Amino acid sequence: MEKGAVSGVEPGTGLTELLPQGGDRLRRAAEFVAVPAFALLVAAALFSAVLLGMGQSPLAFFELLWRGAFGSAFSWQNTLQRAAPLILTALCVALPARAGLMVIGGEGAFVVGGLAAAIAPLPFLGLAPAPVLLALMAAAGMLAGALWIGLVGVLRHRRGVNETISSLLLTYIAVAVLSFLVEGPLRDPATPNKPSTHPIGADVMLAPIPGTSVHWGLVAGIVACVLAHLLISRTSTGFAIRIAGGNPRTALGQGLPVGKLIVLCCLLAGGAAGLAGFFDVATVHGAANVSLVAGYGFTGILVSFLARHNALAIPPVAILFGGIGAAGGLIQRRLGLPDATVALLEGVIFVTLLTSETLYGRFALFQPRAARPRP
Repeated sequence: MEKGAVSGVEPGTGLTELLPQGGDRLRRAAEFVAVPAFALLVAAALFSAVLLGMGQSPLAFFELLWRGAFGSAFSWQNTLQRAAPLILTALCVALPARAGLMVIGGEGAFVVGGLAAAIAPLPFLGLAPAPVLLALMAAAGMLAGALWIGLVGVLRHRRGVNETISSLLLTYIAVAVLSFLVEGPLRDPATPNKPSTHPIGADVMLAPIPGTSVHWGLVAGIVACVLAHLLISRTSTGFAIRIAGGNPRTALGQGLPVGKLIVLCCLLAGGAAGLAGFFDVATVHGAANVSLVAGYGFTGILVSFLARHNALAIPPVAILFGGIGAAGGLIQRRLGLPDATVALLEGVIFVTLLTSETLYGRFALFQPRAARPRP
């Protein structure tokens, strides 16, 4: 064998030929960045046309959008505060998506999680210390959210009910249950104008991260994303989930418990959204009321799609959309546009993002070397 030669490899073989998998992974990663970035640019162009039709300056709009989201320390804290629940509700979409499911009921799990977290400590107020009550609230929120979305998985597994339809319908049921309870048997008589449950008390409220106004839900969301990534990419269960999501028939043929994997993903997804509901009650509202229906679950769908259901990509995307939401008030005051303008922008982004799905695999630059024609 020639000096420096590698066994089984012909002399003269280049480094790119020795490491085709690494190059292919880089090309795929570049495609997953380039296509969503292109979709965002198209969305910005389309929305600029809408602004011009309304007699507004696109440059002024996007300048205010940047200032309201990232222009100051206050803006950053407001953005991160809004991003925290988006991270967890996006996980409610991303985890089932890895198993081939399209669950869009994160808003319902968020609502029932917040409701359960607000109710759980009430019998023990004054009897147990605040850390115990907060742990009880977090457990109640996660359990309620897990059971709510877990029902979606059971219906899909046992009865073949479409998870997109069932999760969406369960969201409306969750909102109805919330309204019934806070305006009926669980209503605090001291809240005539805005029906709410009895407050958990200021001493039980969870303090923000020291030196900021951002609550600990941001940290919990980032940790949850890391754990979700490790589960999907570094464990045998995650490998089985990916196989089931890619080809359920192959998974069944290999003897994998596809039904149980579906239910497991839905339980974990609902637990994440329920945890977001807990943080909303324990750090912002102090009670359950209609303010829990804030749309975080629906925006989480967009966050997960833009992140390509990648748990590690969810936090930065959530910060982006948290910034868009945080800038709404400034845009309304300076340009006289309605606060729903940012919701319209999010809708345009969602449509262009869905359309961009057709672009994957169409560019030779991002194709694996084996798929390219040889010269």
